[in-house]
Amino acid sequence: YRRSSRANFFVYDRSTRKLTKLFDRGKQLYATFNPRADKVAFVFENNLYFRDLATGNLAQLTEDGEQNKIINGSTDWVYEEELSFAQAFSWSPDGQHIACYRFDESEVKQFTMTNYHDELYPEYYTFKYPKVGEANSKVDIFVYNLESGKAVKADLGAEQDIYIPRVKWAGPGQLCIYRLNRHQNELELLLADPETGKTSRLLYEKSKYYISEELYDDLVFLEGGKQFVWASEKDGWKHLYLYDMNGREVRQLTKGQWEVDAFYGVDEKNGRLYYQAAEKSPLERQVYSIGLDGKDKQVLAGAAGWNAAQFSSTYDYYVVTHSTANSPASYTVYDRKGKPLRVIEENRQLKEKMQAYGVQPVEFFRFTTGDGVELNGWMIKPRDFKENRQYPVLMTQYGGPGSQEAIDHWLGLDYWWYQMLAQEGYVVACVDNRGTGGRGEEFKKMTYMQLGHYETIDQVEAARYLGKLPYTDPARIAIFGWSYGGYMSSLCILKGNDVFKAAIAVAPVTNWKWYDTIYTERFMRTYKENEDGYRNNSPVYFADRLKGDYLLVHGMGDDNVHFQHTAEMANALIAANKQFETYFYPNRNHGIYGGNTRLHLYTKMTGFLKESIGPGQERPEKGREVSPVKKEYLKSGRQKEKPALSPAIKQ
Repeated sequence: YRRSSRANFFVYDRSTRKLTKLFDRGKQLYATFNPRADKVAFVFENNLYFRDLATGNLAQLTEDGEQNKIINGSTDWVYEEELSFAQAFSWSPDGQHIACYRFDESEVKQFTMTNYHDELYPEYYTFKYPKVGEANSKVDIFVYNLESGKAVKADLGAEQDIYIPRVKWAGPGQLCIYRLNRHQNELELLLADPETGKTSRLLYEKSKYYISEELYDDLVFLEGGKQFVWASEKDGWKHLYLYDMNGREVRQLTKGQWEVDAFYGVDEKNGRLYYQAAEKSPLERQVYSIGLDGKDKQVLAGAAGWNAAQFSSTYDYYVVTHSTANSPASYTVYDRKGKPLRVIEENRQLKEKMQAYGVQPVEFFRFTTGDGVELNGWMIKPRDFKENRQYPVLMTQYGGPGSQEAIDHWLGLDYWWYQMLAQEGYVVACVDNRGTGGRGEEFKKMTYMQLGHYETIDQVEAARYLGKLPYTDPARIAIFGWSYGGYMSSLCILKGNDVFKAAIAVAPVTNWKWYDTIYTERFMRTYKENEDGYRNNSPVYFADRLKGDYLLVHGMGDDNVHFQHTAEMANALIAANKQFETYFYPNRNHGIYGGNTRLHLYTKMTGFLKESIGPGQERPEKGREVSPVKKEYLKSGRQKEKPALSPAIKQ
């Protein structure tokens, strides 16, 4: 799936220059050395194996693995997708134990996809996919002692309807196991004895909303065995804390009305930890270090825009990746003191080509909604832009919980499509609605139990704001999105049908009850617990409101957001006698790529926009009558707001 792939692995001995195939019976998953590099563990056909490199002996640690029933050492589908990991085993620091997940997915319901390969009959692929309110896999953690051959099951408590989002070794004799309830608002860190399986509670956190997934990897046990660093949102912002091994908070290491975005680790020798934060602006990221005493904070990468770092194991050197929305990434090596040692790549040729091709700048803006909420956004204006013209607008967005699109870093491949549209005479704009990241827990989690509600309100308000600008045509505003963004573009053209002329929805969720347990229930609980939240915010229930042009696109091999969402949306639109366009891509997954599909898709979307909202056209000359639509947007409301074109916008 998204994070896993099978391969034939080989071990190369540098001293003998000998290459040895790891395993002969088929492709494996996750071949991983132990810390001493004398053993390699891997997964084959849902069972866990290891090979002793000194003797060449192969040992099979589990034997009950079976397709669509039992998985050892690898995650099930929903863990891989929504808890962001696929390898489900880890070596102890001394290399003598392996902690391993075991998934029993026997009671999880199956989903079948159809693939077409120029054969007389199609191929059917069936896998376990737990949908809202349905049974999840039963998960256990086993610890294998490779010397004694003994396997111990960790005591996870009586409740089986739980999640184990991570396990992490706290030392050779202690395994830390995360235990999360199904509602995902109570998290415990358990310490397990690898020889007995007995567990004790190390830390407990509870949220009135949910525990954010991005906290799971921000745990570092210090080598002395007496303390650990942990990230939490308990003061309303994601920050780093130091705890002792009794679970008592020693001190808060970072603090302020800004968020730590990435925790890079701890240099214990020098008593410092390293992190990335949005301290300067929610649109930017800088890299910092701070002492374990919470003092002497230093900026390691402070340029305007987006900075990220990768550190050497000793923290003596680090590579900074820096970009802005208008400048592609550069990569520079620094030493511990912050001295630049070498520029690895600065993308000079690309920058020169961008200038030669007349690439339009990304301009940031901020506006205030009718609810008094400040929202951040960016726009790209057409080449040869003139204030006295009325241009069509394409709004692009994602909008999902904790995401950010209005950020000052390089925008990726879609950037070039936006530039092409700008050259064709479109204004392309993006606004981050409520529920997105970088602005604290309350801003991010206010969408709890009603995904799509505030997000849609904000995107409609953003469209109204953009429509009031002197150079836009409010009658020609379209919205585009993929995945959660496709869900949003669908809701917007239905609930904002007086604002949006067109919408493109690629791989959209159209009914939350058809999506998976972990993601959906984290934000919405189950359909039985929150029926109004589901029905009021699922596009399929509002098909009769469609007025504008709607392009619905989906890959038929989408294992994540199933083709079912688009098929049922089409059913609802047909029942409401609404005309729409739909495109489907056989055998393509959620990313819709390969076999010329990306070129085909973007060609289709570009043509759809041209037919629906067309290229820019002249605004009436001064003294002539303004269009009735423009009048409607300009009367009775806030005065037109000029966008603030600063790349550094504070909350």
